[in-house]
Amino acid sequence: MAYATIEDIEGRIVPDLDATQETICTNLLDDAAVIIDAFNAFASAEAKKVVSCNMVIRAVGDLDNGIPVGATQGSMSGLGYSQSFTIGSSGSVGQLYLTKIDKQLLGKGNAIGSHSPLEDFGSTEEAVG
Repeated sequence: MAYATIEDIEGRIVPDLDATQETICTNLLDDAAVIIDAFNAFASAEAKKVVSCNMVIRAVGDLDNGIPVGATQGSMSGLGYSQSFTIGSSGSVGQLYLTKIDKQLLGKGNAIGSHSPLEDFGSTEEAVG
């Protein structure tokens, strides 16, 4: 179950996605929902919507400008028809991932330390017996 819609994506990057782009974004929105739920299923609906959109937009890039997704540099020439792009080596091109801000929006980004399930018990006897 996706937390955002195609209209949410269109409102942020490209006004009119074609059928192929809509299918890709719909599938990515479903995948993003799984990742978000694995991270924090109890986050607010609005936070899940914003994070879903952010994740999909990062994965597909700006679909309308002709620049490849993940390009960190680009150059174009005039009458010589030269065009070149440098693709970043971050390994996150085209992938769904949560940024630090996304994690903060979902309510888990500022947590420091760890938690043991045994800490939930009131005493040692309850944990053992």
